[in-house]
Amino acid sequence: MSRTRTYTLPTKPAPIPDEFPLHELSRNLTRSHASTDAADSQSTQQVLTSEQAANYNPDEDYPEGGYGWVIVAACFLNAAIWGGINYSWGVLQLTLVQDKLSSASTLSFIGGLSSACISAFATLNSNLVRRFGVRNCALAGSLLVGFAQIFSGWTTKNLGGMFVCSGFMMGVGMSILFMAGSTLPSQYFKRRRGLATGIVFSGSGIGGAVMSITIEALIQRFGIAWAFRIIGIIALALMCPASWMLKERVRPKKGSFFEWRLFRDPKFTAFFFSAAIGLFPLFVAPFFLPLYGSSMGLSTTSAAGLVAGFNLSSAVGRIGFGQIADYLGPINSLTLALTLNAISLLVIWPVSTSLAPLIIFVVVNGTANGGFYSCIPSAVGSITDSSRFASAMGLLVTGWAGGYLMASLHLSRAGAPIAGILLSAYGGVDSGLKPYRPAMYYAGSLTCASLGLLLLVRFNANKKVLVKV
Repeated sequence: MSRTRTYTLPTKPAPIPDEFPLHELSRNLTRSHASTDAADSQSTQQVLTSEQAANYNPDEDYPEGGYGWVIVAACFLNAAIWGGINYSWGVLQLTLVQDKLSSASTLSFIGGLSSACISAFATLNSNLVRRFGVRNCALAGSLLVGFAQIFSGWTTKNLGGMFVCSGFMMGVGMSILFMAGSTLPSQYFKRRRGLATGIVFSGSGIGGAVMSITIEALIQRFGIAWAFRIIGIIALALMCPASWMLKERVRPKKGSFFEWRLFRDPKFTAFFFSAAIGLFPLFVAPFFLPLYGSSMGLSTTSAAGLVAGFNLSSAVGRIGFGQIADYLGPINSLTLALTLNAISLLVIWPVSTSLAPLIIFVVVNGTANGGFYSCIPSAVGSITDSSRFASAMGLLVTGWAGGYLMASLHLSRAGAPIAGILLSAYGGVDSGLKPYRPAMYYAGSLTCASLGLLLLVRFNANKKVLVKV
């Protein structure tokens, strides 16, 4: 049986009605093409934006001002308060000795303990800053410092309580504030980083001068207990608002507790040991100046004036070297500071057998010491990126533990640092000026060792001499 196949013929397309406006059809087609082009353009812009975000490097985009100056002012104020209280411990200590709380050597250890805590808790606090943010940590540090002083007002007859409040509690608070304040300005400044950091670090010196006078006046009028409490209230009233103003521009990367990977970089490793060794000699001059002046036959007033001049020179050096770092580079400026320190210890101090050359030594050494402190954060920022800056500073300051520990041992007289051992071995303070020379050469030699390691970092970064590093 044959199968029948059916075919369907194509029909003609329906004619366009006469009443359909052809110009309207042309307009609709034009709009369709335009919307398609706009969508393609928007998609391209979105792709470019995402690529720019992925390739954005915060280390290449610094505000160089603006809110950064608010950060600097807030960090300066915090440093002036906690640094001023710390540097004024001697004023409080004198009254506590007169009130028979304990001996001067025992009470001196409280001041040394609070300073040592800055280094001992540096790595822990840098991790806290990474996890909880600089504002929260600074507020916590401000509360610790403020309430440490308030609680100390109830421990003026209790030595153990004074150790806990003015020693440990105060030290932990200072350590948190130090880590927050020393790292944050470098996120906002690159070209002016040295100046910004120098201003922040000068706060402790300026605060020490103001706070010592303030505390003495409070003691004379209200007594030692209320002096502690009033200082604590002042600290809370000023530092809490300042800490609230702090905020990161770049949130630090979360990583391991110890960023050991930083030591894979030879530059950071050499810099770490340079800074650790370079800290030791910084304490020799201020600790020995009163004794040296006494051995020269100077009055106690003149000896105290030398220490005051040293602290003033240190404050000037912190700002001055910060400004120099912006022109010469932080590594070059730190090299200059260590060079001046070595010259003052090995050349000027040994021949300072009269007041005039001793004043020159005080000015040069104090300025160089201040330059060391102000150049360190900028130098760390130049060899690490912003996201790891807090971790790098934490490790670096932890490396200062030995120097701070030796300082606290010297202050407490529970033990003697190497310079003190040398002084005693060669005759002591009652044998004239000659026994001081081994201590001078010891301090100068350590400075030279620190300088040698820093030069490795300097010429590893750039072998040219006349270049900003």
